[in-house]
Amino acid sequence: MIPYRDIISAIEKVAEKLNNDLKDVECPLFLSVLNGSFMFAAELIQRVEVQSEISFVKMSSYSGTSSTGKISQLIGLNKDVKGRTVVIVEDIVDTGNTIEKMDTLLREAGAADVKVCTLLFKPDSYRKDVKINYPAIEIPNDFIVGFGLDYDELGRQYRDIYVIDAE
Repeated sequence: MIPYRDIISAIEKVAEKLNNDLKDVECPLFLSVLNGSFMFAAELIQRVEVQSEISFVKMSSYSGTSSTGKISQLIGLNKDVKGRTVVIVEDIVDTGNTIEKMDTLLREAGAADVKVCTLLFKPDSYRKDVKINYPAIEIPNDFIVGFGLDYDELGRQYRDIYVIDAE
């Protein structure tokens, strides 16, 4: 569906926007949502030129190919976000349940500003009010694997992104 060279090109464009938008922000925190965003976060942070930090949280909302609708926080926030700009780094945003939960948690913890950066965005599935500030690639409502995204923990290792038929 999406070859590696197109993924990297999209990441470069998002990083350029982030560098421009965050140039006057004091040490923003990039908060990568594991497991799926690890490859995206690694490629993105290499291209971020502003002085920043990166940290990780682990959230879960999927079972197989469908969202459970319940968000589990498996590894919580370990950085003080009070008064800081936080950029959530996600692999994919579809329904928006995880993003909404993360936005609420960060604002309750005192973040001054919360922005959302995602490799993949499914606008036809998105049902929340949290703004997706930096979508790298918009895709249809297909189930995909590769470049960190999985199907029951398999398929993360592929450099390209593939549509799978889970029927």
